[in-house]
Amino acid sequence: MQNNTASAVSEEPLDLAEDTQRGKFLTFHIADEDYGIEIRYVTEIIGIQSITDVPDMPDYIKGVINLRGNVIPVMDVRKRFNLPEKAYEERTCIVVVNVDDKTVGLVVDKVNEVIDIPDGQIEPPPRTKAESGQYIQGMGKVEEEVKILLDVRKLLYSEDLEQMTKNSD
Repeated sequence: MQNNTASAVSEEPLDLAEDTQRGKFLTFHIADEDYGIEIRYVTEIIGIQSITDVPDMPDYIKGVINLRGNVIPVMDVRKRFNLPEKAYEERTCIVVVNVDDKTVGLVVDKVNEVIDIPDGQIEPPPRTKAESGQYIQGMGKVEEEVKILLDVRKLLYSEDLEQMTKNSD
């Protein structure tokens, strides 16, 4: 009887944890815009560090870093969106995300905060022919501002990243 109670209790926090992350987004700044990604994909935020180049990769794949013994690919989100390159500064961060057991670092200009955006405050993305439009999950209305909410799966999906994450496993 005691074991049944223990297992029931251990299952409950998992459901609660999933539920408490719903509608929460880590927001960050790139160029002149604020973006957000679902917090459930974020494992940590680290300062910019030395990135090892990997030959024959598209320019938005900056290379790899060694994060506590794990080699992970790093994508510069600015370059992924075909924005002009900018020198890394003190506020430049790497947002480490995990999607489908693939860990990737995303270089952003600066991290802002974690905010709640209820489903009712998220509008569908505008229809656009620009390549970067395919990465947009929706537009989050927060007070008088709009946050561009990114679909992390689509942002990370590419044959180049698939190959790099397979090699680093």
